[in-house]
Amino acid sequence: MKAIIANSYGDPDQLTYTDQPDPKVPPDSVLVRVKAVGVNPVDWKVLAGYLDPVMHVNFPLIPGWDVAGVVEAVGLDAPEFAVGDEVIGYVRKDEVQHGTFAELVSAPVRTLARKPAALSWQQAAGLPLAGLTAYQALDRLGVTRGETVLVHAASGGVGSLGVQIAVARGARVIGTASERNHDFLRSLGAEPVTYGDGLAGRVRELSPDGVDAALDFVGNGVIDVSQELLRDSSRVASIADGDVEKKGGHMVWVRPDSAGLAALADLADAGKLTVHVDTVLPLSEAAEAFRRSQESRTRGKIVLEVS
Repeated sequence: MKAIIANSYGDPDQLTYTDQPDPKVPPDSVLVRVKAVGVNPVDWKVLAGYLDPVMHVNFPLIPGWDVAGVVEAVGLDAPEFAVGDEVIGYVRKDEVQHGTFAELVSAPVRTLARKPAALSWQQAAGLPLAGLTAYQALDRLGVTRGETVLVHAASGGVGSLGVQIAVARGARVIGTASERNHDFLRSLGAEPVTYGDGLAGRVRELSPDGVDAALDFVGNGVIDVSQELLRDSSRVASIADGDVEKKGGHMVWVRPDSAGLAALADLADAGKLTVHVDTVLPLSEAAEAFRRSQESRTRGKIVLEVS
């Protein structure tokens, strides 16, 4: 099979498009013929070595955790799926090596769900990691109907999905973004505010009594301003600020969850959730996708298409 590999930690120039052996299929797994893969900031962070203190990373490394594709073979004890099933997955395993940036992926069934029919292959590939991150962050804070939620970096890959999931739960959403993305946020059901100095005042103009929950998808010190606005300072969750727990909030590291993926697929098929794809590149251009992801200016998702 063709795959993207890296032989050591480094920058995107380490990535090579090359031939690799087809993966084996353990009993609890299926073999997926890949249609498209989502690109996430964690992918280039793994390559840069940032996750080395917490995860075993082995080389040669095939990056990637998001996938959308078709089941091509089924393991000895994987009755959840059959050959020909269209699936999506957040295929994070216990050790990082055999990722999704390839024509074939061996995926444990616990990491998969059926692809939502309402989404294209490219959209479906951008849903798993980002969608589960937002879904699990909202669950961690117990967000319910009628509450007001502040979403930081609301136009990004995780934020734009978090907005839609919160709206689907009946919450009111205030989302931070640059002014060029305000109409995009309105289209998702959020009330946009510009990030930066004076954010607390701008939020209070929309919600004088503050907010019920806050989701930090950007870092950059937004925990403090969130807690200034929160009625309960503990109801803040972050994927980007390692100090959030010291400040009484919640750190979220997304977990593979087939039931959560299925719930996201149901929202998509009900017309309540879509994935905005900013850029589609061929698998061979993974290095360019990493460079674009590092710029942190993407609206929605970067996706690699596998022919």
